[in-house]
Formats: sequence, structure tokens, C-alpha cells
Amino acid sequence: MNEILWFVFIFIDLFLALLVFRVLGKLGLYALIIAEIIICNIQVIKTIELFGVTTTLGNIAYASIFWATDVLHEIYGEREARIGVWLGFYGSVLTAILMFFAIKFIPAPSDFAHPHLEVIFGFMPRVVLASWIAYIISQHHDVWAYGFWKRRTKGRLLWLRNNASTMVSQLIDTSIFCTIAFYGVFEKSIFWQIFLTTYFLKWFIAILDTPFIYLAVRMHRRYRPLLDSRENS
Repeated sequence: MNEILWFVFIFIDLFLALLVFRVLGKLGLYALIIAEIIICNIQVIKTIELFGVTTTLGNIAYASIFWATDVLHEIYGEREARIGVWLGFYGSVLTAILMFFAIKFIPAPSDFAHPHLEVIFGFMPRVVLASWIAYIISQHHDVWAYGFWKRRTKGRLLWLRNNASTMVSQLIDTSIFCTIAFYGVFEKSIFWQIFLTTYFLKWFIAILDTPFIYLAVRMHRRYRPLLDSRENS
């Protein structure tokens, strides 16, 4: 059941990412990055059984951020991709700080949400620290690597720069994040399961999102006047 739901989740997430780009253009991608980083920092707390191994749930939302920054880089340039990276970082920092204070408030006797929020966001400091460090390093590497491959291929082979930049960046991200967030929290066997499956699943999602970056580029060429007018309005 989890495997079927996982594939459905991927295509829904990528479809919605493409839809927000179709409606809002560059601004939609910025909003997507902020939303996805907040969502994945919450989802990553949940571990699931997938294909017979233990992994975290936040992989899909996080992988979509790499897709969004690659689309920004491809269509609008490196500067816009880096702006997207920093907007995502700001969204993550803002969420962590505000929720830290939120769970410090003494709940009313009728409150039922506080224990659940405390469980979710009380675990956040270590996860968010890991996320911040991994995010900044891996995303800036991704932007740099995408530009490197774009120059080397003279603007051709979109699938190559999309996958080559993302797959190495995902390895950097997974190594940093899992070590800081989960080392010592889980038994070593579970830790390595999470590490290997997290990277493999992100790697697999990078392949699956390739058609969607082609669709985004084609969509921009077709609807460019409309998208440009919305971005500048």
C-alpha cells in the first residue's frame, strides 16, 4: 500500500508544482520552495516502511525543491535560482523560530493540540539544524553544478544537467542531514537503512521529475507573455 501511495504522492506533488508555475510563473516557484521546505521538515519526522526498508517521508517534498531551483536556473538564470534557495532557507528559519515560541505558551484547559504540536515541533531543533546546514550546502552546490553542466553542454542535454547536478547534490544533502539529524537517535542498522534509502529514493525522484522540467520549459516558451505579465504585475 505504501509503495502505491508513494508513486501517487510523487506525481501529485510534481503536477501541483507544474501547475503553480503555469499560474504564477517565477513567483509560483518561489512560493513552492518555501512551502516544500516547511512541509518536508515536518514530514521527515515520520518514518515508513517502503519496499521492505525503513525510510523517512519527507523525500518527495524535498526533492521538489531541487526541481524548482533547476527550473529557475534553466529559465531565469543563476541569480534567480539562488534567490529561491535563500527564500526557502528563510521560510525554514521563520517556521522553526515561531513554532519554538508557540509551544512555549501555556495551553488552555480546553486545548487538545498542544501535546501533538510539542511532539512534532519539539523534535524540530535537531532536525531543522540538520536541514539548514544540509540545505544551504547542497542547494548552493546544485545551483553551481547546474550552471557548470549547462555551460559544458552549451545549453543542450537538459536531462543531463538536471540529473547530474541533482544526484550529487542529493548525496551531499543526505550525508549531512542524516548524520546530524539521526546519528545516535536510531540503531546503526536503522540509520544506514534511512541513509541509503533516503538517497536512493531522492535519486529515483530526480529521474522521475525530468519530464516535468521539460514540460516547464516548454510551458514557459508557449505562455511566456502571460507568465511574464503575471510576474511583473
